Amino acid sequence: MKSLTSFAVFAVAALVACAPPPPARVAVAAPPPIKYADPEVGLNNSGLDTAIAGKLDKIVKTAMEEAVAPGVTIAVGRNGHIAYMKGYGYIDWNQPGSPKADTNTLYDLASLTKVIATTTLAMILEEGGQLDISRTVVSYLPEFNSPEKAQITVKQILTHSGGLEAGANIYATARGREQYLYQINARPLEYTPGSSMVYSDWDMIILQLVMERITGKTLDVLANEKIFKPLGMIDTQFQPPIALRPRIAPTQVDEARGGLLWGTVHDENAWAMGGVAGHAGLFSTAKDLALFSMMILNGGEGANGVRIVKPATIARWTARQGKESTRALGWDSPEGGSSAGQFFSPWSFGHTGFTGTSIWIDPEKDLFVVVLTNRVNPTRSNTRHVQLRRDVADAVQQSVLGARIVNWEAR
Repeated sequence: MKSLTSFAVFAVAALVACAPPPPARVAVAAPPPIKYADPEVGLNNSGLDTAIAGKLDKIVKTAMEEAVAPGVTIAVGRNGHIAYMKGYGYIDWNQPGSPKADTNTLYDLASLTKVIATTTLAMILEEGGQLDISRTVVSYLPEFNSPEKAQITVKQILTHSGGLEAGANIYATARGREQYLYQINARPLEYTPGSSMVYSDWDMIILQLVMERITGKTLDVLANEKIFKPLGMIDTQFQPPIALRPRIAPTQVDEARGGLLWGTVHDENAWAMGGVAGHAGLFSTAKDLALFSMMILNGGEGANGVRIVKPATIARWTARQGKESTRALGWDSPEGGSSAGQFFSPWSFGHTGFTGTSIWIDPEKDLFVVVLTNRVNPTRSNTRHVQLRRDVADAVQQSVLGARIVNWEAR
């Protein structure tokens, strides 16, 4: 028995000795890290054709040759990543030694204030049970008491269907919140509430005043506490301090207000309200708006894991509210000729700002496009930014890999 055991051990050893050596293990090289060339951000596994970088360069440089603005900054994101982010040009045309525009340049957002600050705060307050958008405005603001306005609801304010006129030069005589509320209340309605849609700055001023009355805090304080600080939007603010001027893109030359508006809100009514208004006054960067856009696409949770609102709330507020209008709650959706271009679907949403800013978000493709310019420098007559925004949006949509491209504008 012992000899058999010894033979078996010997045989196994011989077989092992004669067997071919196991194949050498091939070391799998780790994928090379994405290289960031400041102030650009690499495509970062976003599922976009890498040729988009060159296409955007060409689009923006052509627009700048045609004097679209002193500077342009773009941020594009998909699949939870910032895919591309870059600044072009300078913050000003004529200033000697003007700093280059980059992803840290602060732009006057104009009406992007309506969605980044005012609408988002309204979402948060509604979700927290402090705001009921089905209630009338006068139930929150007793001073908003002219008989024809008694039935206007907060929801009608959010959809620009409350009957208020588009705007007026109230800034010529009024100063501060109380005077604006008095003036808006005193002015006649343009149409019967709920019967039409007229985009109005007054709507977002009224919503601002409602939320300030509910909370006892001003819009800028509320937005910083509930949106900007939680999401890490460190540069987003109303009334930026003069120390930030080297990073701020100046806007219009307005002799009535002392010349070049640099770090001072461009919109006259927001200026007359003290620089903090529901419709305008916010300054921000491409980096911060990328963080905001990723929060929206991530159902209310920021890239840092902080949640400020629930997915269902975002879905409801960004959906069209009726067949008669493209309007969502605070937000807008694409229509023919809009800055969203040809390929953002009707389920997308976004907004524009008079100073030459825009943001468009496509939840179906997990995609966002931010375009920031100071096209009103030195005057508001320049409209080249309109085509720039469409060209950028179209190029980004066409770069999405594996997605069907549909010309929704032609449908």
